[in-house]
Amino acid sequence: MKVFFKTFGCRTNIFDTQIMIASLESYEIVKNENEADIVVVNSCTVTNGADKDVKDYISKIRKLNKKILFTGCALDSVGKDMFAKGSIFGAFGHSKKEEISTLLQNKTRFYFDNDLSHLDSTIIHRFIGKSRAFIKIQEGCNFKCSYCVIPQVRGKSRSYQKNYILSQIKILADNGISEIVLSGTNLGSYGKDTNDTLPKLLIDISKISGIKRIRLGSLEPSQINDDFLEILDSSFLEKHLHIAIQHTDNKMLRIMNRINRFEKDLILFEKIAKKGFALGSDFIVGHPFESDEIFNNAFLHLKALPLTHIHTFIYSPRANTKSANMPLNIPKAKAKERLHLIKSLIASKNKIFRESKKQLNVLVENKKGSFFYGLDQFFNRIQIKSDYDLSLKWLQIDNYKVGEGVNYAEI
Repeated sequence: MKVFFKTFGCRTNIFDTQIMIASLESYEIVKNENEADIVVVNSCTVTNGADKDVKDYISKIRKLNKKILFTGCALDSVGKDMFAKGSIFGAFGHSKKEEISTLLQNKTRFYFDNDLSHLDSTIIHRFIGKSRAFIKIQEGCNFKCSYCVIPQVRGKSRSYQKNYILSQIKILADNGISEIVLSGTNLGSYGKDTNDTLPKLLIDISKISGIKRIRLGSLEPSQINDDFLEILDSSFLEKHLHIAIQHTDNKMLRIMNRINRFEKDLILFEKIAKKGFALGSDFIVGHPFESDEIFNNAFLHLKALPLTHIHTFIYSPRANTKSANMPLNIPKAKAKERLHLIKSLIASKNKIFRESKKQLNVLVENKKGSFFYGLDQFFNRIQIKSDYDLSLKWLQIDNYKVGEGVNYAEI
């Protein structure tokens, strides 16, 4: 029997899919759903758009007459609904993913809820065809942002033991992985329940032979302390941080039940930018009560922040959250206009940042058509033309051109 895994959403979901792949026995994994007998959908539910993407994909797969299993963060919403309608054969929570081989053998339909206290024990031995790997070091979130459903579907914050994480990375390094991307639902809370810290973990990972660079997933500004700032000059860290601020107007931050405030965010971002870092963030537009005055103030604050990357999206009401009970009073057209204004602003900042750099350290990830593609230490994409096979190579590039959204080089 042939199995295809379809993953939606974040780096944590990518790692969860790798856990399922590593736990799979007596099945062949294929890279195309058309070749598969069974399709396993690992879902995301962070926005309405994410739910729609999952539903549309399942509709497509049903037309191919494939057996569909459903897991991921949309289990209690999309998964439950589709199971009741008979659109999928089986559905199971994150906590069951290590039992994937047994689940695939079920002859009758099934639905298993998620255990929100679960932590995986599976060790992943390889990310096939990759030289960088996503490693989940933490699960769940204790924050109570008014718009966010993730704590409901991922549970409270809990950390993996350091020895488990280091053993996992050592095995991957021995199998050719040279860049590690640490991920988690709320990465900055790592170690609070295990008497450890993220900076100490990073230092221990840096000592593993074969690991050349460590990237980090999203951090909360309130969780970046002096100990963390002290290690930013270390050569093993990427020169890019994603710090989730979600908005830059203090009134809106209070409505969102956020801990951070713009004035402190600005000081933090400027301090890190002075160390040569590229800085990314998340930004929600169209949240209830985002008046013209609030957005205009927020946009002025965005101009002041030394941002180089942005993940901005239009607010979606999520069931059983405080924001879902607020009036949805921002027209979709206005929200889209605000989104495009922010994207354009940060794109211009990103280009200025790229023009200021002289040397890029690039890990080549793949080849599409006649070009190789990779990411530099600042999390900027580069397109490379070469007659050599650069696949999965580390390159130091001094001569390149800065384009719109991407750098170009010839080797």
